[in-house]
Amino acid sequence: MALGALSIASALFILLVNPYDFIFKLKVIFTPGGETYELWRKPPVDLYLRVWLFNVTNREAFMAGEEKLRVQEAGPYVYRELLEHTNVTFNNNGTMTTIPRHPLVWVPEMSNGTEEDILVLPNIALLSYSRSSGRIKDSSLGGGWGLNLLAQQTNEQPLVAMTAKEFMFGYESPLVKLGNKFLPSWINFDKLGLIDRMYNFEGDVATFFTGEKEVKQAGLIEKYRGFDYLPHWEGKHCQKLTGASDATKFPSLIDKNDTLYFYRKSVCRTMAAIFTGEVKNVQGLDAYRYKFPPNALDNGEIDPENKCFCRKGACLPKGLIDVHECYYGFPIAVSYPHFYEADQSLVDAVEGSNPDKERHESYFYIEPKSGLPLDVSFRFQINMYLGDISGVTRAARFKNMALPMLWTEIMMKNLPDDLNNRFILYLNILPVVEKVIMYAFFVAGVFFLLGSMSRVLFLNWDMQKKSADMDFSRGNTQELKRIHLDKIKNCESKPVTEKSKEVEAYYSSLLTTHIEEAVEEGSERERTLKSDVESNNTNTSLYEGLDNISCGSNDSAETFPPQYDLVTFLSLKEDIV
Repeated sequence: MALGALSIASALFILLVNPYDFIFKLKVIFTPGGETYELWRKPPVDLYLRVWLFNVTNREAFMAGEEKLRVQEAGPYVYRELLEHTNVTFNNNGTMTTIPRHPLVWVPEMSNGTEEDILVLPNIALLSYSRSSGRIKDSSLGGGWGLNLLAQQTNEQPLVAMTAKEFMFGYESPLVKLGNKFLPSWINFDKLGLIDRMYNFEGDVATFFTGEKEVKQAGLIEKYRGFDYLPHWEGKHCQKLTGASDATKFPSLIDKNDTLYFYRKSVCRTMAAIFTGEVKNVQGLDAYRYKFPPNALDNGEIDPENKCFCRKGACLPKGLIDVHECYYGFPIAVSYPHFYEADQSLVDAVEGSNPDKERHESYFYIEPKSGLPLDVSFRFQINMYLGDISGVTRAARFKNMALPMLWTEIMMKNLPDDLNNRFILYLNILPVVEKVIMYAFFVAGVFFLLGSMSRVLFLNWDMQKKSADMDFSRGNTQELKRIHLDKIKNCESKPVTEKSKEVEAYYSSLLTTHIEEAVEEGSERERTLKSDVESNNTNTSLYEGLDNISCGSNDSAETFPPQYDLVTFLSLKEDIV
């Protein structure tokens, strides 16, 4: 019976305390050397950056004003991103400070083309200076007239042939060198490459939550560059940063109604992501699909909250976000690839723009309990929005144009097998094991309790049945005394149990009944025996009294009964105990 009670108590403990959830939450919290922390510090995943460049195929006709700009995708050029959080310092307030690193490694076998492909691409330096000429008109580079003169002398063209690698990681330009020489606080590089600038994390310091105070926040951003908001925007909606993910890990214990937030420096803002309703099994793990909501890149035309993404009241067309403050003042605007979900005028202005939901929509498959990303595709396009640059002769053809330069996809398709199997164990198998153990304890406890109750009931029934046929009016008291004292002597070293006490009491009641019957017959010595039993039914004086009981009506010698029923009952009683 005790074993049954212990089993049921164990099952109730598992049900109420839920030790799996308790241990899981402890593992999610980031601690030095902890498993989850190490996975976040240097994720052992295959994370790729895929880049498509917009090669201009009608440079002469466009520049002559004969045709609208026509582009053709080149690529993808694929790089592996070796994400790492370096120089991690744990703080006393439940956060940790780190320097993020995102080095890129060329992956030729996954690329369509080589880094040495010759393409016709925008001259970012000339077009950027053209857009910024009004801001630097009092500088040594002069305004529009000075830039016209400089472009003529250096023979700078707005569209130039260069290798894919030069455009992405740095090409030489006289304008860049001049900028670096005369405006080093603004142009602190002597070569200009778009991916190189996107992946420049020099001086960046980020602070993340450890989850010590709130488990859901483990691995999420608290501050970036010392700010808990984005200072280049105005308004809380546009400045939001705290609680965003850098896509290494999303919130733990996700509910389907939760809105997730994603921050990437190259996009210059935090993006909200919402649950689409789709639950997909990815490598044996259930994952929620998230995507950016409709009109996420609206500038207030549809969603008034997004009005803060306009610059000093000047709003770009729907689908374009002005991010020039994150790109050294260059007139950079981000959109979805091929102007997907953007104003139709942007699509129509460039031949070769073909927005497609399957190819150009971003998505995130996230395991909801751990916040682990299982399948990620983050897609964005980098454009130049040039405004009125008619004052620069060589760039005038691009007046008010949104010029596509490249689009990128940050992609992770699956987890390594060893990591995936580990999370299958943690997230799928161990919760089932916990439930199996709990139900096993319940079943075992009920079984033991029912078994114990059945045994007690059966033995009591069997005892009553056998005792009903026994004659307790007669018996050899000497034999009774000898047997019972031998049993007591054998049992002195054994612990007293509840069952033995119950049987002893039952046996004593039978003895008492026998003595009462003798009293009714008028025997004075049996009255003395009854008194002794009532005062101490286990005292040895009781058995001394039994020696002198006469079974007859006089003091003649006792005649042995033909049946030893009382002796038999004693033996039965002792065997039961």
